[in-house]
Amino acid sequence: MSATAGWTATVLTLFPEMFPGPLGASLPGKALDDGAWALETVDIRDFARDKHRTVDDSPFGGGAGMVMRADVLDAAIGAAMAANPDATLIYLSPRGRRFDQPRARELAAGSGVILLCGRYEGVDERILDERRIEEVSIGDFVLSGGEPAAMILIDACVRLLPGVVGKEESLTEESFERGLLEYPHYTRPQEWNGRAVPEVLTSGHHEKVRAWRQEQAERVTKERRPDLWDRYVKSRKQDAGPGSAG
Repeated sequence: MSATAGWTATVLTLFPEMFPGPLGASLPGKALDDGAWALETVDIRDFARDKHRTVDDSPFGGGAGMVMRADVLDAAIGAAMAANPDATLIYLSPRGRRFDQPRARELAAGSGVILLCGRYEGVDERILDERRIEEVSIGDFVLSGGEPAAMILIDACVRLLPGVVGKEESLTEESFERGLLEYPHYTRPQEWNGRAVPEVLTSGHHEKVRAWRQEQAERVTKERRPDLWDRYVKSRKQDAGPGSAG
C-alpha cells in the first residue's frame, strides 16, 4: 500500500500477508480507505544477504531458538526511515514500557510509526542500541510474534486521528482517558430478564446522570484496577494543590 496520508504506520515483518487483517475492517478500515492514514508493510526477508533469504542465526553463548540478525534488520529499518524519517521507531517487546492511552495520543499526534515485529527468540540487542529503538509492550504475556501487538498499537492510534471517530466527545469518556475505567452502559429494552436500567439514566436530569457516571467509573476502577485507582487519587491530590482538604 502506498503512503498517501499524513499519518503512516510502517510494519517491518516476516509475514506481511498478515496485514491489514483487522485493520482493514470497521473504523480503521474505513479510515484507511478514506485516506485518513496509510499502511506500509516491509518484508524483512527482502533485505537478507544470501540466496536463502536468511534473517536469523543461532545465539552466541548457546541456548534454544534463533535470533534475528542486526545487519538484516538495520537495512530494513533504514529503508523504512528513508520513507518516513520523522516516524517513531518501535520494537514490540515484552521487555518494553507498557503501552497506554497517553502514549497512544502522543504517537497519534506525530507523523506515524515504524514498528519492528520480532520472531523466534527476538532480535540482536545491538540493533536496539544502534538505532535507539523504543521498546513497547502491550501486556505481561508472550506472543508468537510482534504482528498482533503492532495491530493493537496501530488501532489505538488510528482511532485518535482527526475525523476517524464520529463524535469526538465519545473519546474523552472512554476508559483511561480521565484516569478511570469507563462507567457501565445501558440501552433498550429498559427491562430485560428482570434487570432494569438504573432509574437515574431515564430521569432526564443531566447533572444527576453525570454524577452517577462519575461515581460508577470511580467504583469500577477502585474494584477492578487498584493500580489505576491509586494513580487517580494521587493525581487528584496533586491537582488540588497543597493545603487542600480531602
